[in-house]
Amino acid sequence: MKKLIIASTSTIHGGNYLEYLLPTLEIHFKDCAEILFVPYARPGGISHDDYTSTVRLAFAKINKSVKGLHEFKNPIEGIQNAEGIFTGGGNTFLLVTQLYENKVMEVLAKVVENGTPYLGSSAGSNIAGLTMQTTNDMPIIYPPSFKTLGLLPFNLNPHYLDADLQSKHMGETRETRIKEFHAFNTIPVVGLREGSWLEVTGTKIMLKGNLTARIFKQNETPTEVEPETDLAYLGA
Repeated sequence: MKKLIIASTSTIHGGNYLEYLLPTLEIHFKDCAEILFVPYARPGGISHDDYTSTVRLAFAKINKSVKGLHEFKNPIEGIQNAEGIFTGGGNTFLLVTQLYENKVMEVLAKVVENGTPYLGSSAGSNIAGLTMQTTNDMPIIYPPSFKTLGLLPFNLNPHYLDADLQSKHMGETRETRIKEFHAFNTIPVVGLREGSWLEVTGTKIMLKGNLTARIFKQNETPTEVEPETDLAYLGA
């Protein structure tokens, strides 16, 4: 049975890394002594070691040890033997490229489908969807494919922002970009706002947090769904 926490962000305004999620993660990873961390997304170009150290400090607060996937000579075996897995945020293009280059994209999908508890934040949440095509990130490297884990029957747009009518910014809104995606793709998209997450248990995909999520479908007006809504219907 799938067990996932898919978070829009690792850190909410004014908080420490993963702090707002720790009570949920303590339950989610209750049977795990060690968490395998996938540091491939490297936010701001941070090293794998430094990124893993940040995660290690956060999980120590709930008495979990952390080992980085980059520390394994055989990353496939590292994922296959993991008690629990966390893929952090950063650049989704880089993350997806590294998962393919290390031949672990399909392995990761398989172990999570089979019940290994998974946490994703930002880029690590992007890859839980069918493709990475609704990421917000710069294409700094060219991945072999946009296809990702397919653990959810839709795509995600983490860090979803509503249009600010008072802003003088003339660039595209997130909604505009998702409309551009739907000019060529039929996959539904969930705009996940900061501080929100999805809790996946088997076939249920529950929206958690205090905010609504924005749902986009091709050729339809976007809608809002309330917390505690099961989003599995998007795969129908």
